[in-house]
Amino acid sequence: MGSKRTIITLSEEDKLWLEGYSKARKISLAEAIRKGIEKLRETDGLKTYHTLVENTRGIWRKGDGLRYQRKMRSEWNAK
Repeated sequence: MGSKRTIITLSEEDKLWLEGYSKARKISLAEAIRKGIEKLRETDGLKTYHTLVENTRGIWRKGDGLRYQRKMRSEWNAK
């Protein structure tokens, strides 16, 4: 997979923070930004949700799930 150059605009405050972060970790600004994007991709809620759905598909083995759910919820109202 190739790389693509891009230009971004940061607030002065974010730029100063990023410079401090990069300097403290002895990495370039570009590497810090790449790490940030990588972390966003790892923790993206939508991706995480879809992965969870895919990984749990088909594990329910107790019959009709909707019927079970309605039965459980009816017990909440009975109290």
